[in-house]
Amino acid sequence: MDLRPRSPVAVILRLCLYALFAGLLGLAAAHATGPGTVAAALGTGAVFAFGVLQPAVLRSRRRSAVWLAALGAAWLVLLAYSPQAVWAAFPLYFLLLHLLPVRWGLPAVAATAAAAIAGFAGHAERINAGVFIGPLLGAAVAVATVLGYEALYRESERRRELIEELVATRADLAAAERAAGTLAERERLAREIHDTLAQGLSSIQLLLRAAQREVPAGSPAAAHIEQARGAAQDNLAEARRFVRALTPPDLEHGSLTGALERLCSRAVGPPAVRFSVSGSPAALPTPYEVALLRIAQSALGNTLRHARAARAEVTLSFMDTAVALDVVDDGTGFVPDAVPAGAGAGGAGAAGAGAAGGRRTESPRAGADGGFGLPAMRSRAEALGGTFAVESAPGQGTAVAVTLPWPVARDTGGGA
Repeated sequence: MDLRPRSPVAVILRLCLYALFAGLLGLAAAHATGPGTVAAALGTGAVFAFGVLQPAVLRSRRRSAVWLAALGAAWLVLLAYSPQAVWAAFPLYFLLLHLLPVRWGLPAVAATAAAAIAGFAGHAERINAGVFIGPLLGAAVAVATVLGYEALYRESERRRELIEELVATRADLAAAERAAGTLAERERLAREIHDTLAQGLSSIQLLLRAAQREVPAGSPAAAHIEQARGAAQDNLAEARRFVRALTPPDLEHGSLTGALERLCSRAVGPPAVRFSVSGSPAALPTPYEVALLRIAQSALGNTLRHARAARAEVTLSFMDTAVALDVVDDGTGFVPDAVPAGAGAGGAGAAGAGAAGGRRTESPRAGADGGFGLPAMRSRAEALGGTFAVESAPGQGTAVAVTLPWPVARDTGGGA
């Protein structure tokens, strides 16, 4: 039995069903030929009213079955007295199908139809086709109506659940977009502070140090130069703290190596993603770590979504004069020269995952993974004086390689 709340239309239809049953009982009582018929009609009406007015009866399968059994017995007594009671079988069909499970309701409807035919035949002076057709046709209409309504209701519920899921997904997407926007703005501010304020303060320090060497010993200007150097040093440290505070969350509690390892371990394949480190890990300036992490996220994300690869490997290499990041997969591959400017991140098999064999020509749209497409990844690498390369061919997988030269001042401790 379906105990979920129904629509107002369903409630009205149920009330109409109750009214129909009560009206048919009144019809049987109006055509009564003796006190027995009236008593049977009143008794049936009393049993019917008891169940309708007791919500606990309608909400419990066991109580509903007991009530319907009592109502059926009272109706059989009325049917024995009056042939008019046969019409009450029609609303009784609906009650049986509405309150009982299908596996019980259908046999109950069949038994009720058989009882109606037998009662009608017992009162009829001669047997004709109408004795059988009426109850059977009414039972067929009731079954088709109730089962059809239940199917429509289930479909409506599925649609409602789908709409709720879509609304929830839209809210999640909006939250994800806000979070992505916040992270992008944090990263932009970190780059701006590093490239402008921090670099400017570093230059001021160098100039003051040179000026300090040129000032004669005991000059009154020496003290002012020293104070200026101290102020520049303090502000440079503050700028570096800002840059660290605006670092992406994956880099807040560990090194780039740890962030890349977590990125690969969280990847839900296929493909199976493996991370490896070559050379001796060393501290990198924050802009280097941010750029390499974002490029790895973009390339690996597109491998998972588009490349249909079985394996993927992310390698971070620390060399004597440079640091390199390689993202390689054995996916469908694509033709790098065929990817239009501004196409989505093609790293590791993204840009035309179905381009091989001409099955699909579109590439992921620009910005689908947060805006880090091939041009954006190349721009990140070149902004730091590095190189960016993509090697791929249809059916031969994809390799993305980023190489960044070591910064001149390697003793900055990851600062500006």
